[in-house]
Amino acid sequence: MVLLALMQANSAVLDVEANCAAVEAAARSAAAAGAAVLVTPELFPVGYAPLKVRAGLDPARLPAIRAGLAGIARRWGIGLVYSLPEVAAGGAWHITSTLLDAGGNELLHYAKVHLFGDEERAAFSPAEERPAVVDFNGIPTSMVICYDVEFPEIVRAAAVSGAELLLVPTALAHGFDAVPQVLLRARALESQLTIAYANHSGMEDGCRFLGGSVIAGPDGALLAAAGEGNQLLFAEVAPDSARQARAVVPYLEERRPDLYRSWGL
Repeated sequence: MVLLALMQANSAVLDVEANCAAVEAAARSAAAAGAAVLVTPELFPVGYAPLKVRAGLDPARLPAIRAGLAGIARRWGIGLVYSLPEVAAGGAWHITSTLLDAGGNELLHYAKVHLFGDEERAAFSPAEERPAVVDFNGIPTSMVICYDVEFPEIVRAAAVSGAELLLVPTALAHGFDAVPQVLLRARALESQLTIAYANHSGMEDGCRFLGGSVIAGPDGALLAAAGEGNQLLFAEVAPDSARQARAVVPYLEERRPDLYRSWGL
């Protein structure tokens, strides 16, 4: 079994030191519990406030922030998913997520494809690369970010590429309860993979976050769910759970993509 840990917490906008200290405290606790990975929320090290982050964050700080987060993974011997802005070669800003192994080495990097709301679209540019898949502790693993997971196409793209575990840093506001309670379980079931969805809590820059982080299994079962406040959430995942679900009902094998394309899909 692989133990997943999700950090649900409140970040302070542009207070990188305080936010990274919170990540380290969560990593220490998750590692002590035997977790293989800690998933943290979208843009947590800098806080979720797209326009303020774009205006107030010096991109020259990003390599040091990344190095500090890698140090946290190494110190506590735990995999880590973190989300930060990234400035591409052409100058476009993206929202990204990174998966580190327990030695602080980068295994997977992803840039957000679907931006949500006027502020995100004003501050960042959407990426275009499909989610990649890597082996993490014996489980084929992929990542998307927040609004991405609400689109069945991108989750299915990860599953078709072989993903059996999908790690999702998010920043979901209060009032969108159906996303973690209904949609995430449907996404996990229809693509038959485990989804780990880590959200902010509390107020940040005038936005009240829902909390409600969840881990949903490949049969749609709810493996763990958080309330509104700060919480460290855990769930065990069997390395063969996705394969077992796909053997019972072979959704992926029985798709008819050529037919769907003829329908304009």
